[in-house]
Amino acid sequence: MNFFFLAFIWLGLTLTLLILTIIQLVKTIKERKTLSNLRIAKLVTFSLLFLLTFYRHKTNLVIEKIDWVILENIRNEIVEQVKNKKLNPNVSWNGWVCELPFEFPVVSNGGNDIGILRNRENNRTTVTFWVFRNFFDSPSTHFVYSDDPEEIKRLDEKVAERPDENWKIKENWYRKYGD
Repeated sequence: MNFFFLAFIWLGLTLTLLILTIIQLVKTIKERKTLSNLRIAKLVTFSLLFLLTFYRHKTNLVIEKIDWVILENIRNEIVEQVKNKKLNPNVSWNGWVCELPFEFPVVSNGGNDIGILRNRENNRTTVTFWVFRNFFDSPSTHFVYSDDPEEIKRLDEKVAERPDENWKIKENWYRKYGD
């Protein structure tokens, strides 16, 4: 989505959460003598959500880490199927994208597609999973698996250039932002 529209969505969400937080605060003050746990929970929840809208980048990183931990084994299973050529690019509009079958949970955002690149010279594979997929003008975020030495070298260079946006997760796995 275009960053212009995202800014308006963020502004609307922030203002809505601010109003809801103020409403809950006023109700909490009015009910202070007969305060219930539910009223306190509502106030805390709306306050935290309001505050988290200002820390979107850090919140996204936490969500990415949780996403990685929960779906790591399934992604490894998919990589093995790609290596064994059970999964191949299968969309007509792009020669490297594979729509995953419905038996897989959503492991790649933006349509549960993955990118498959095979190096014919050394028979090595690179698999791209989208964490945040943007179809237009802003960059996407990926989890990338590669056993191709050329691709690993390129990914290591990206990590060295911009370590705050790109990093090595573990052996052969990277988090990549942008191209």
